[in-house]
Amino acid sequence: MRNAFGLMMVAGGLLMGAPSHAQTFDPRYPVCMHVYSGASGGGGEWYDCSFTSLPQCRATATGRAATCDLNPYYPVNVPQPRRHRKPDSR
Repeated sequence: MRNAFGLMMVAGGLLMGAPSHAQTFDPRYPVCMHVYSGASGGGGEWYDCSFTSLPQCRATATGRAATCDLNPYYPVNVPQPRRHRKPDSR
């Protein structure tokens, strides 16, 4: 029983140290293209979040099994950082 517990601890430690998958949605771009690869493509489905507008994404998706959607992780209402002005030296 002790060996089984030790083995589970070692396996858990190895799994925690393994690299995880990248984030699906890139928060730097407001539009993502969802690409569907059928059985012939063999690649499953994936997201390409590298578009700045829906027309740009739709032009790229033309002729492909893909749809364009707004990125749910794009920060829409983030205030712009305030710039500090240097005082005039008169």
